[in-house]
Amino acid sequence: MAVELLDSRNPFAPADKARDFDSLTRQRLGIVVGGSLQEGVVIKLDPKTMIEGLAVGSYVTIDGQTGKKFFGIVSDISLDSADQNVQKMPPDIQGENDFIAQVYRGTAVFGMLHVKPMLVAEGSGANATIKPVKTVPSHFVVAYKSSPEEVESIFASGDDGTTKPYEIGASVDDETVKIHLNLERLVERSSAIFGRSGTGKTFLALPLLASVIRQEAASTLIFDMHNDYGWTLKGDKNRKFKGLKQLNSIAHKVIIVTLDEESSRMRNSPYEFALKIGYDQIEPEDLEMLKGILALSDVQANALFTLKHRFPTDWLGKLMAEEADDDIQALFDGNKLTESTYFAMQRKIGRLLRKLDFLRAEAADNLVERILGHLTRGENVVVEFGRYGNDLPAYIFVANLLTRRIHARYVQMKERAEGGGGEEPKPLVIAIEEAHKFLEPDVAEYTIFGTIARELRKYNVTLLIIDQRPSQISAEVMSQIGTRITCALSDEKDIAAVFTGISGSQQLRSVLAALDSKQQALIMGHAVPMPIVVQTTTYDDKIVAMYAVGSNGRTSDEQADRNRRSMRGNTNLKSDEPFG
Repeated sequence: MAVELLDSRNPFAPADKARDFDSLTRQRLGIVVGGSLQEGVVIKLDPKTMIEGLAVGSYVTIDGQTGKKFFGIVSDISLDSADQNVQKMPPDIQGENDFIAQVYRGTAVFGMLHVKPMLVAEGSGANATIKPVKTVPSHFVVAYKSSPEEVESIFASGDDGTTKPYEIGASVDDETVKIHLNLERLVERSSAIFGRSGTGKTFLALPLLASVIRQEAASTLIFDMHNDYGWTLKGDKNRKFKGLKQLNSIAHKVIIVTLDEESSRMRNSPYEFALKIGYDQIEPEDLEMLKGILALSDVQANALFTLKHRFPTDWLGKLMAEEADDDIQALFDGNKLTESTYFAMQRKIGRLLRKLDFLRAEAADNLVERILGHLTRGENVVVEFGRYGNDLPAYIFVANLLTRRIHARYVQMKERAEGGGGEEPKPLVIAIEEAHKFLEPDVAEYTIFGTIARELRKYNVTLLIIDQRPSQISAEVMSQIGTRITCALSDEKDIAAVFTGISGSQQLRSVLAALDSKQQALIMGHAVPMPIVVQTTTYDDKIVAMYAVGSNGRTSDEQADRNRRSMRGNTNLKSDEPFG
């Protein structure tokens, strides 16, 4: 795997918390006896090393023969023997014969550790340099269990005024060792949170997005499919947790927009405004992505563009009219459009549009422009879908419509800035759930989401993909994802897809397979110096306390009251309990 370093700092050099690693007391594991750069090295464990105390995903430091220090991850643990007959005729370890087993262990039978080297430190002290590994340690050099100081230094916050740290969790070997992501590097490229249903993807995504907002690493547009990010996050057993708008130090930076006012009122979720979209604001490209879901043929999809060309401002109104008027009849007579195609489109598209109460024949205001205004000012927008979150065509339609226009505006701003005609647009992260519906192999090439992923950060817009089916995402898009945070997965196709474009994936697959079902994740890519397994931070009172006081100096309660008074849509809210 091509490992990208956070910066040129030396994680092995003495720091505030770390001593000179040459003087550390480390736990010896064994010696290197084989392996390769591609497959990783093999370590024969010492007789005194308890194999049951080791785990896949742990970190190992190997002292090279030429003064290099190799830093790697345990990818597999196995048992071996010098004499294969031992497997066929094992000793009787009952009673006093346990002594025989003790003699066998470490001599005739022993443990083997498979380690994938990731980084190498050359030199010593402050002059040491850290590089991606391009070789392997020599035979018989000693391997140690990495010390907490070594792990913490590799994944330190890097809070030097330029990088943006986020504490995503702790080392699985030592909960006192905190692991950080570099937020500036995270938003430089599209990123993803993968995991099967119930692994806590939302509980990972929400505090991550909150930190991006607080650190002002980027603006965010969150398509809140299940109404979990804006006001209240729903947990197990009907527990309720604070959403982004209730984290008081960032609440003034968060704008909630709803598609379903009734649902927002029932959930006591305040909102800035309700999104209303007029037919005259819809383009054929907004519906073209629903071709498969609506069962539109290619002829019918192309006919949408024919209507748009003939009636630029009222093409959808013409299509949704109860009867074909003289203008439509003229298209029939001129063989520009067949009646069967017209009425088939009307029937299929009408089933979708008529059930979307936020659509209007005419909308007084262009609220899409209003959302754009918030984002370009550096604010953050959460689009709550209410009951429409369970309606996949509605979710795809709105997410595609908004993203196409926002991306087009950012392209304009970026090109204007390059020509000296304006300021560089602030980076934007678009968080999208059920992302595979937008990024399937058959459609990713043509959708705006596929375009954004392939552009990397060309126009300052990136994606945060939150999904449980990475195998259904285009391989080309997967190869462009910079940082991947992966919780437990069950399907072999999904596991394989996570490692698309990553060398040495076979070793890392065994690490992913060993994750607990909740609160553990394998992180790899642009925002970390090397792959790491973390015990993710619990979203609880401690996390909320990080956002208790705003930049204006108000206390949590003062800011909360101010936020509630200023919100529209629900003016009779009672103070929400922090957690249910």
